Order: sequence, then structure tokens, then C-alpha cells
Amino acid sequence: MNFFRGVMGGQPAGPQPSGAETIQKLCDRVASSTLLEDRRDAVRALKSLSKKYRLEVGTQAMNHLLQILQTDRSDSEIIGYALDTLFNIICNDEEEEQDESEDAASMGKQKAVAVPDENPQKQVDDLGVQFTDKLIQEPENVTLLLTMLEEFDFHVRWPGVKLLTILLKNQCVQLQAIILVSPMGVSRLMDLLADSREVIRNDGLLLLQQLTKNNAAIQKIVAFENAFERLLDIITEEGSSDGGIVVEDCLILLLNLLRNNSSNQNFFKEGSYIQRMKPWFEVGDDNSGWSAQKVTNLHLMLQLVRVMVSPTNSPGATASCQKSMFQCGLLQQLCTILMATGVPADILTETINTVSEVIRGSQVNQDFFASVNAPSNPPRPAIVVLLMSMVNERQPFVLRCAVLYCFQCFLYRNQKGQGEIVATLLPSTIDANSISAGQLLCGGLFSADSLSNWCAAVALAHALQDNLTQKEQLLRVQLATSLGKPPVSLLQQCTNILSQGDKVNRRGSKVQTRVGLLMLLCTWISNCPIAVTHFLHNQENVPFLTGQISENLGEDERLVQGLCALLLGICIYHNDNSLENYTKEKLKQLIEKRIGKENFVEKLSFITKHELYSRAAQKPQPVFPSPEQMLFDHEFTKLVKDLEGVITKAVHKSSEEEKKEEETKKTIEQHDSIVTQYKELIREQDSQLQELREQVSSMSSQKELMQSSLAQQLSQIQQHKDQYNLLKLKLGKDSQSQAGSQAGSQADGAQVNGLQTEELSQLREEVEELRRQQATLHSQLGEKDTLITTLRSGSSQEAGDATGGPDNTDMTQELEARRSQIQSQQAEISQLQTERTELLRRAEAKSSEAGVAGGSSEDSALLADLEGRLATQTSETDRLKAEVKGLTEGQAGMEQQLASATSTVAILQAEKAKLQGELQESKKEQDDLLMLLADQDQKIHSLKQKLKDLGEAVDDDDDLREQTDDDYDEEEDDEEKDD
Repeated sequence: MNFFRGVMGGQPAGPQPSGAETIQKLCDRVASSTLLEDRRDAVRALKSLSKKYRLEVGTQAMNHLLQILQTDRSDSEIIGYALDTLFNIICNDEEEEQDESEDAASMGKQKAVAVPDENPQKQVDDLGVQFTDKLIQEPENVTLLLTMLEEFDFHVRWPGVKLLTILLKNQCVQLQAIILVSPMGVSRLMDLLADSREVIRNDGLLLLQQLTKNNAAIQKIVAFENAFERLLDIITEEGSSDGGIVVEDCLILLLNLLRNNSSNQNFFKEGSYIQRMKPWFEVGDDNSGWSAQKVTNLHLMLQLVRVMVSPTNSPGATASCQKSMFQCGLLQQLCTILMATGVPADILTETINTVSEVIRGSQVNQDFFASVNAPSNPPRPAIVVLLMSMVNERQPFVLRCAVLYCFQCFLYRNQKGQGEIVATLLPSTIDANSISAGQLLCGGLFSADSLSNWCAAVALAHALQDNLTQKEQLLRVQLATSLGKPPVSLLQQCTNILSQGDKVNRRGSKVQTRVGLLMLLCTWISNCPIAVTHFLHNQENVPFLTGQISENLGEDERLVQGLCALLLGICIYHNDNSLENYTKEKLKQLIEKRIGKENFVEKLSFITKHELYSRAAQKPQPVFPSPEQMLFDHEFTKLVKDLEGVITKAVHKSSEEEKKEEETKKTIEQHDSIVTQYKELIREQDSQLQELREQVSSMSSQKELMQSSLAQQLSQIQQHKDQYNLLKLKLGKDSQSQAGSQAGSQADGAQVNGLQTEELSQLREEVEELRRQQATLHSQLGEKDTLITTLRSGSSQEAGDATGGPDNTDMTQELEARRSQIQSQQAEISQLQTERTELLRRAEAKSSEAGVAGGSSEDSALLADLEGRLATQTSETDRLKAEVKGLTEGQAGMEQQLASATSTVAILQAEKAKLQGELQESKKEQDDLLMLLADQDQKIHSLKQKLKDLGEAVDDDDDLREQTDDDYDEEEDDEEKDD
């Protein structure tokens, strides 16, 4: 115990041992002690010495400590001490290293590995790497450390996490390979994120950060262990962008999982995790007082968005993520930050870069961005506000680069946006009361700031990229240079600035301005013969270019010479020979005389050999360490790559070769037209062939259906045949065999035909039942026939009575007589009325002649007689009319009874036809049965003959069968008689 007192700080009993001796004794105690308490005290002492004597503890105690981890796993305290000791000897903490260097100076000779000439920091780093290599030489040691993480005890799990983290920092690749092949290795590490103790969870984040660096396989495993869900939940719990360092660690881990990993990016998008990013960017109206941690968190969040829509990703994946970001409102939220006030400059710059990549190449997102307005009075488009920052030399350089990148992304594959930008420069659309994008670009193009010149030239070049229409439209732009002078075109003004060297020299960095203008001109006239013609129409342009190329200028001017050579080469390659003085052949002759073809090609190659050219060709975003190095644009490097080879060939070609080439082109065009015709013919034949194939397919399907139907019908026919044969067999047996021998022979015959005696008797009963049913049907049919006959006779009689019977005839004759009588009486009445009128007229005449008041008595008597006769005839007429009406009603009733009888006859006839059909069906069935019985008799006869031939005694039952046939014949005769 005195030894431990000396180690732990007590008074020494004798001479104090050295550090190496003490550590050696402790290691011996760890290896040899049988009591767990002694080993625990020894390991605790090693832990206390591990920082001061890191080298000695690492070289002497590492193996013993690893052995403790294997043998004493049940004691969490000693395991915690061992893990802490291993962490201390492997960790390269700067403060600990300084302490160690001071201790090393005091120990002097005891440190055999001390090299005074080397940097102490490098020695310490090498020491940690050496101990790490020693530990991971045996993969079982790493597996053992992973199993320690399964312990829930804080004093075991936390040191284990820290130890694995420092091992990954020192030897990341080797340890990743071991963990990758370890069973459940990554899953054990992922369980750390679910630990309720924040210290372990937070250190687990740091461990996973180191584990997922540059290892796609581990990144995929971690992602599919539900890492996205857990990390996003932690970010939300910690307060999103307002959270602390834990949010930063989660975001760094997410970036490790998603950067350059298309599988994880697709998994992140398909899991609808993009939608969960939108609340991160919700900022209030008061944006003052942003903490440094919030700025860091939001910067990482913006980087996470950019990772999902990076131009280096596959186009399909990028477009899908862009669509999701627009649909969930993330793009709208980013634009809100873009136009907000009080946002820190670095966050604003990164937001502009993020919006740029979200809208790049997406027409829907580009249209939305074009509709965004800044909250100003009056409102201005966001594009105009951003361009104002780009051409303002007071703005930070990184912000101006970000705005330029945003403008480039807005116009990338956006012909609609290109047209809108160029339209703001045309005379018909210029609004003097507002500032447009075109005015800002022209102002930046001709300002005194060379960086503004370059940015405006590149931005305008992107408005013309791969858009022949806008290149021709831009030729219409006219600029007012000064009062009293006519306006000049934009193309002419650009060439004037290039050619006027004294004005250019007054600008700060003339190379940057000239490079920007030359890139604009090359993009403008490329693949546009009309623009080439306009450029060559100025007599000063070609001499200026040839003079620039032929001069021997300094290193800084070589790039300008190369761009001038490129511009002149484009004038040759895209020349339509419309200007007589500047045809292709004359320009090549001019180059050969004044410059030399080899010199021209050499100057042209200066562009691609430039260091900044290679840097700009790597990615679309303009990233430059300083404004002076901002010379090349990414899209322009593509143009140079496409044109350098063809221009070189065009310059070296002779006139004869060009003629041959033109002839070849014509031949190729003819061949192409022929090929096109054949292609159209082949397409037509393909369509016809496709139609025929569809018809064949349809007919094949119909054939299959018919074959299946035929097979079904054949199976049904076979089934009916089987039933028919079975019925024939059932009906072919004689049920009246009684003798034993006969029964035996009949049983044998039944066995031969596959039937039993009981089945035969059952079939006979069924036949008898059918016969009884047939007899019943015959009787019913006879009754129906009798009824029909009776009804027919009754209906005929009724019809006769109604139409031609004697009673009806007498009634009709009487009716006619009454009618004639009435007519004669009506005539008589009319005659009497006429006589009465005549007598009255005469009486009036006589009375007027005689002058007397009264009439003759004779006339009065005659008049009274006539009136009596008239009244009698009138009453008689009324009586006859009543009789006629009664007879008419009787005749209508008789007609109704006749119609009812006729319908009854029709119904009975239909029922008779139905019964006759049933009778015919019964006769057909009976005939079939008779045929079956005949066939069966034949078979039975043949079987009996065979039995006789075999020597068996067989009784003939022909008499019985003849009797049966006679019965059938009698029944048939009766049925025929009934019919």
C-alpha cells in the first residue's frame, strides 16, 4: 500500500521511483493481480499517469488494458478506467501536448524517442497515429470496442464513444474498413443517437461525422438506419436555426451523408424530408441581432439545400428536387430571405447562391423567380435589385459574384427569360420612368469599374447563349453616345471600346475589361452569320484584330491576343461570304500574310493553356479568390472547347479543300435527304408492320379463344358421349333374370359392362317412370285437343250467330224496316207541314179579301185534323228512334263477345302448339330410348353368344323382349291415332 500512497500523492517512504519504473510496476500489477480490486486500483493509477507519461503508458500498458477489456467486462468501473486511459494516450489534444512537452523537458533523458530538432506538435501527432496503428492492427480490438457501446453504463459508453472518435480522426480509412465488415458495427453506432443522455448523443454525432467521411458504403448504411428521421427530429427539438452546437453537428452529419451520394439524395427526396426543411428558413420581420451560432446553422442549412440541387448531380435527380422545393414552398421561403432586411451579408450571399441552383434549368422555378418583387416603393423585380448590387462597386466581391451566378442560372436554358432581358434593351420597350435590367447591364458594361464591365459583359453573353433569335434582336439596340452625335449600335460601341486603346488604358484593369468584351463578342457572333456580317461591316474591326494578334506583347496581353484570334476565327468559320471584301478566302489570306497560320494557331491556344481557364471550366459557379483573377466564364470555356478545333481546321484549309468540302456537304445533304426519305418510308412501313402485328396479335387471341371454346365444346361432347354410353349400358340389362346361373351370368355380364344388378334395376325403374310420365302427357294432350275442338266449334257457332245467324238477320231486317218506316213517316210529316202552311196562307188571304175577322169553320176543322195527325206521327217517330237505339246497343254487345271469343281461341291455339312441341320432344326422347334399348339388346345378345361359346348355360329371354317391343309398338300406334 506504501507503493500506491507514493503514486497517489502520499509521502514517499524512500527514494522516489522514476515514471517509467512506476508504470512498469503498475503494468505488472495489472497482469498478475488475482483480485479485481487490485487490478482496478492499478488501472486507475495508469489513468492518472497517462497524460503526463503518455509514451510510457502507451508502449507498456496498451496490451494489458486491452486484456482488461476482454476479461473484466462485468466490472464497469475498471472498464471505464481502461477506456479513459486508452483515450488519453491516443488523443492529440493541444493543451495536453503542451503539458506533455513541459514534462518531457523535466524528464530529459527518460524519453528515448525525443527528437529536439522536430516540431513538438508533429511529434505528438505522430505519436497518436502510432498508438492508433498499434491498436487497430488486430481488428478484434475494434470489434471489442464496438461491443463496449452496448453497455448502458455511462462510465463505459461515454469513454468508448470518445475513444472510437479519436481513432477515426487518426486513421479514418483503416477504421472505416474494419467497422464496415464488423457485424452490426454501424447499427451499434447508430443506437447512440437514441440515447437519452445528451452527452453521449452529442458525442455520438461527432463519432458519426468522422465515420461517414468519404465512404459511400457506410453513408448508405447509416442513411438506411433511419438517420435522416433521427437527425431532423434532433434539429427540431434543439430549435432549428436558433439551436446550438448540436444543430450544427447534425447538419454536418447530414452533409456528409448527402454530398456526392446519389442514392442517399434520392432516399432523402423520396422520404419527403425536403418538405421538413422549409421551417428552417422562416425568419421574422425583426432580423437584428443574429448570433454567430445562428449564422453558422443557417449557412449549413443552405449548403444542405444546395447539395440536393447541385449542378454536379444527375439532371433527372436535380430536376426532381427542384420540383419538390417549389411545390413545398421552400423556394418561396428562400426568396423571402433574399428580399428581407437585416440579413447578414454572408447569409445573404449564400442564399443567393442557393436560389441560383434551385432555379437553374427549371422553367417553372425560373418563371416564379422572375415574378418575385422586392418590398420597395414602387416595387421592383428581384432581378433588377440584384443587378443593381452586381454593378455597384461598393458591394462586397463575393456578393457580386453570387448575383452574377444567380443571373446566369436564371437564364440557363431559359429562352423566355433571355427574350425578356434583351427586350428591355430594344427601343420599343424602353421605359424612361423605370430602371430595367438592360439599362443596368449597359451601364455596367461601359462604367469605369473593370469588374462591373466584366460582370455585365458575361451576364449579357448569357442572355444570348444558344439563342439565335436574341443575337439578331440585340443588333437592333442603339446607344446614344453624346449630344449632337447619331446613335451607334451596341455591337459598334463594344468594338469601339476595344479599338480605342487610350480610353481603355484609363480604366483600372484594362485586361479584365477587354477580356469581358471579347467574350461577349465571341458569344454574340458565334453561330450567327448576320452578326458576323455586321461585325465585318465596320472597316476598322479586322485591322484591329490582326494588329492585336501580330504584336509581341507581354504575358498579361497574351490572353487578349488569344481571344482576338478566336474572334477572328469565328468570323471565318461562320462567314456566309455576303461581304465581298471579307469572304472566308480573303480573311485566310490576310491571316497568312500578316500573322501566319502557325502563329495564329499558337496565339489561339493561349486561351486553353491559361491557368484560370482550367479553374473556370470545373464548375458553373464563379468562385475567385480576388477580383483580378476573374477572367473566364464557365459557359465560355465550353464555347472555346467547341470552336478551337474547327477554327484551326478552317484556317489551314485551302480554297480547293473548301470547295471539296462544300461539294461533300452538298453530297452529304443529298444523301441526308435520301436517308430522310428512306427513314420516312421505314417509319411508314414500321407503322404498317405494327398495325399488322396488332392484327396478328388480335387474330391470335381470337384463335386462342376459339380453340379454348372448341376444346370446351369437345369436352362437353365427350361428356355427353360418356353419359350416352353410360345410359346405353344402364338400359341394356335385363331385370327379370331370376335363376342362379342366369343371375351369375348376368352378374358377369354386368361386371363386363361395368354395372351392378342394383344399378340396372334402378335404371329400369327410371324407364318405367318415364313411360308413365309419357302416358300422362298423352292423356293431358288428348284432353287439351278435346277442349280445343270444343272451343273451336263454340267459337265458330258464336261467330256465325254474331255475323250470319237467323236471329241476327231478322233483327237487322226489322231494323231496316223501322228505318224505312221512319223515313216514310218523316216524309209524310213534311208533306202535312207543307199543306198546313199552304192552308194557313190561304186562310189569311181569304180573310183579308172578305174583310172579316174570323176564319171559315171548314178550314179550322181541317187544320185541327192535320195537327192531330202530325202529333201522332211525331210520337211514333220517337218510339221508332228508341227501338233503333236499343238494337244498335245490342249489336255492339254481340261484337264485343265475338272479339273475346276470338282472343280465347288464339290463346288455346298457342297452348295447343306448346303441348304439341312437348309431345314431339317426348317422342324424340322415346325414340332415343328405343335406339338405346336396341343397341343394348344387340350388345346383350353378343355377350350371351360369347357366354355360349365359352360353354356357359344362358336362358333366352327373347320372348320377353318381343313382348316388350310389342308393348312399345302398341303405345306408338296409340300416339299416332291421337295425333
